[in-house]
Amino acid sequence: MTGDSFQLPAPFLADRGTVDDADRLIREHGDEAGFAAAARAEQFRALGNHIHFARWRQIERLITYLAIETALDTVH
Repeated sequence: MTGDSFQLPAPFLADRGTVDDADRLIREHGDEAGFAAAARAEQFRALGNHIHFARWRQIERLITYLAIETALDTVH
């Protein structure tokens, strides 16, 4: 490690819909938005739908990334 005690990679954003869904969950669920995204991911995993499972996991990661109040990377 480079001295940082916490390193969180930027989430992959497949499309604008990912950001829109994350925003909607944050507005609807507040601090529980990440849990809501994780629950949706688990529902799709249980159904065997790996594409939607992966999509909701990425939304969960985006919500976690947005919840951190310090800059995690270079700010331009």
